[in-house]
Amino acid sequence: MHSFLEWLGSTGWSVSILESFWVWPLLESTHVLTLMLFVGTAVMMDLRFLGVTFKSVPISEFTRRMLPWTRGSFAVMALTGGLIFYAAPVRYYHNVFFRIKVVLLITAGINIWWFHMRTNRGVEEWDRDPIPPRAVRIAGATSLFVWVFIVVSGRLIAYNWFDCGIQPQSDFVNWISGCILPTDLSD
Repeated sequence: MHSFLEWLGSTGWSVSILESFWVWPLLESTHVLTLMLFVGTAVMMDLRFLGVTFKSVPISEFTRRMLPWTRGSFAVMALTGGLIFYAAPVRYYHNVFFRIKVVLLITAGINIWWFHMRTNRGVEEWDRDPIPPRAVRIAGATSLFVWVFIVVSGRLIAYNWFDCGIQPQSDFVNWISGCILPTDLSD
C-alpha cells in the first residue's frame, strides 16, 4: 500500500495540485465551504429527527427540501476531499487524525444507510409527530455526534503531532499511524 501511495503522490497531477499557487487553496476552500453547507443541512435534519426544532413540519417534507442540498454539497465535498488526499497521499495515509476521520466517515455512512433502509421505512406512521420514535432520535443523535468529530478530526489533520518523521514515538503511535521505520541493521 505504501509503495502505491508513494507512486500516486509522485504522479504529475498529484504534484501539480500540491504545488499549485491557485488549485490547492481553491480545493481546500471549496472543501470547507461545502462541508459547512453539508453539516448545516445535516444538523437541521438531525435536530428535526431529535424533535428539537421544526416540530410542526412533517419529516418527509423537511427531508424532501433539505436532501438535495445535503447530497449536492456532500458530492462536492467528497470530490474535493479526494483531490486533497490525491495531492499528498502518503502524508494523509500516515496521519492519525485522517485515519480517525475515515473511520468516522464510515460510521456516518452506516448510520445514514441504516436510517434510510430501515428506520425511515415507517415514516408515514410518525411523519407529523413533534417527537419522532426512539430509533429516529438515535439516528439523529448519532449523526450529530459523528459529524462533530469528523469536523474536529478533519481540522486536526493539519496539526499532526504524530508524524512518522518525528521519532522517537511510542510503538502504539507508530502502529496506529502505519509508520514504516528503518530496522536496526546492527543486530
